[in-house]
Amino acid sequence: MLSKPFMTTHEIAELLKVREPTVRSWIHGGALRAVKLGREFRVAVKDLEAFVNENATREPSWTTETSPG
Repeated sequence: MLSKPFMTTHEIAELLKVREPTVRSWIHGGALRAVKLGREFRVAVKDLEAFVNENATREPSWTTETSPG
């Protein structure tokens, strides 16, 4: 189990260098999966990672194999 399985919209906004309303719009638009606890949203770290990967402009460099020579 992760030591911190959920993040707040504030934490995500700081991490991705965007504003909180942007994070909430991703959630409301269905692009970012979240759980509503009371009046706040929480996002699982694995869901944030999936969101970032789905919206990346290219494949990560560590997944491409280079052939020798």
